[in-house]
Amino acid sequence: MTSCTPLLILRHADVLVTMDDQRREIRDGAVVVQGPAVAWVGPSDALPAPYAEALAAGRAEAIDLHGHVLMPGLVNTHHHMVQSLTRAVPEAQDAELFGWLGSLYPLWARLTPEMVQVSTKTAMAELLLSGCTTTSDHLYLYPNGSRLEDAIEAAAAMGMRFHAARGSMSVGRSAGGLPPDEVVEREDAILADSQRLIERWHDPARHAMLRIVLAPCSPFSVSRDLMRASAALARATGVSLHTHLAENDNDIAYSREKFGMTPAEYAEDLGWVGRDVWHAHCVKLDEAGIRLFGRTGTGVAHCPCSNMRLASGIASVGAMRRAGVPVGLGVDGSASNDGAHMLGEARQALLLARVGFGPAAMTAREALEIATRGGAQVLGRDDIGALAPGMSADLVAFDLRGVGHAGAGHDPVAALVFCQPANAALSVIHGRVRVRDGQLVDRELAPLLERHRALAQQLVEAARHPHTA
Repeated sequence: MTSCTPLLILRHADVLVTMDDQRREIRDGAVVVQGPAVAWVGPSDALPAPYAEALAAGRAEAIDLHGHVLMPGLVNTHHHMVQSLTRAVPEAQDAELFGWLGSLYPLWARLTPEMVQVSTKTAMAELLLSGCTTTSDHLYLYPNGSRLEDAIEAAAAMGMRFHAARGSMSVGRSAGGLPPDEVVEREDAILADSQRLIERWHDPARHAMLRIVLAPCSPFSVSRDLMRASAALARATGVSLHTHLAENDNDIAYSREKFGMTPAEYAEDLGWVGRDVWHAHCVKLDEAGIRLFGRTGTGVAHCPCSNMRLASGIASVGAMRRAGVPVGLGVDGSASNDGAHMLGEARQALLLARVGFGPAAMTAREALEIATRGGAQVLGRDDIGALAPGMSADLVAFDLRGVGHAGAGHDPVAALVFCQPANAALSVIHGRVRVRDGQLVDRELAPLLERHRALAQQLVEAARHPHTA
């Protein structure tokens, strides 16, 4: 222990859920945070003498967590944060995926750099308050001068650990794709910008706060050439790959008609399988695809709320996990969920699995594992998702003393998932407190939300009345 490194001691948690290799759950648990990493984990009454002495001498901050469950921060593997500006838009309330996209593309074509920044901060605030400490965001259109830096700067301001996915669309309607031509980019420009972003921003180091991901949007909006070129660039530079795959029946039909393949066969043909790849949704991934993903370690971002909202179906998460497929949790875009509560998403994952496959399909602890360790594996990280010495100091605590958890003290860990989803009382990211007493630290939420509301109205009105905007 060095005296110059700040110490934070979280102690007396009713239960500490470590999600370590032994899946230990420690009653009256404590965690010592030193700088950006976890230094010690164990029972509060076993706190090593040097830490107890530092506490007594005022060289450490202590936070008492009586009545709380303390656990690793939740990991969100799929999001579209700009969509927080277009929640509950009437034109897209009752459509499946392709119709929903068709209604919203004209709105998103009017996004501005400020809209990207403000919507990203707002979406991250929602995630932070729900217990999320690491998130990916798939930004796949860049109108009116918008850049991925608009999201990157927002993440830095909010203090979230961020995997910024440089999404793209290059095949518009005139070329047989789904998006309007006005929102697609030239493929040479996409690849050049991808290279620039990796060189400027990607951090491969342990405890990295920012990583870049290459993420052509979907089979119906990019070419096979761009998919292959993106994979080659990603592997040459050591970054991950992400896209949408096998989301609903229309998605399957498009792949069969355009490529003569199932989505999984298409992914394999393009080199889009492996431990450096994860696909969003995979609701309609067939048995052969599940075996392929398990054999190659290809990850899946499971998005239960969005899949239900768009009537896409029920992903076979249990079969995927049994086959060895890495599965994480994703809230998906705020216009297809229309929320971004990670603990609520874990609850929905459990409930949807049981609707589809029976009461033993998923346990509460499996849902929490998918939301922590599972997400870390999908993102290709071995430094988050569990609490053990040397892991990143990303921790969240939930207060279970409120009315929503009354009578659930028999199993506080399961209560996190079975009961009303709680907001985080405490969130620590990279060793820094970001949520305290259920409130954001160093961030005034009200002015942010006021500006967000104004921009959301401006965006929708401009699209509905283009000649008067």
